[in-house]
Amino acid sequence: MKKAHAIARVSPSAIDDEWQRRATAAAIGAARGLVCDGRHIRSGTPVGRLSDGEWGWVFGAMLFAWIATRAEQAAAEQLDTEQTIRMTGLDPQPWDIGAIMAILPELADACPGIDWSQPLASWPREIMADFLLTAMRLIRKAMIARDLSGKGITRKSKTNDAASPL
Repeated sequence: MKKAHAIARVSPSAIDDEWQRRATAAAIGAARGLVCDGRHIRSGTPVGRLSDGEWGWVFGAMLFAWIATRAEQAAAEQLDTEQTIRMTGLDPQPWDIGAIMAILPELADACPGIDWSQPLASWPREIMADFLLTAMRLIRKAMIARDLSGKGITRKSKTNDAASPL
C-alpha cells in the first residue's frame, strides 16, 4: 500500500521573505546594469570615486527596481500596493523613522521644563515620563498624518487622466 504524503504549507512570512530576496536581487541587478552598459558609470570606477551624480544613479536604480518588485508582489498576490511597498522587514521601519525625525523640532518646544544641558540619566522620573508621553503624542499625530495624507509612494490615477493629452 502506498503512503499518502502530506503537502507542505508555505507560511506567509516565507513567501514575503522570497519577495524580499527578489526585490533585493533586482536592486543589485539594477546597480550592476549601470556599470555594465557604461553609459552612466564607467566600468572599473572605484566606489570611492563615484560623483554625487553617479551615486544618485545607483541609488535611484536600486530604489526603483526594489519598488517595482514589491509592486509586482502586490499585483501577483492582490495586496495593497502602498502597504506592500512599505513592508521592508526592517526594524525600525523607515516610515516610522521619518515620522519621528519630523517631530523632533516640535518636541523640544513642547517640553519647555526640560533642562537639555543635563544628561538623560539625571532627569527625574516625572520629567522623563512627561517627555516620553509628549513624544508619543507627537509621534502618533505625525504617523496618523502620514498614513491618512493620501500622498503615498504610489499614485492613484484615473483612466481618463492617463488617456488625456498633456
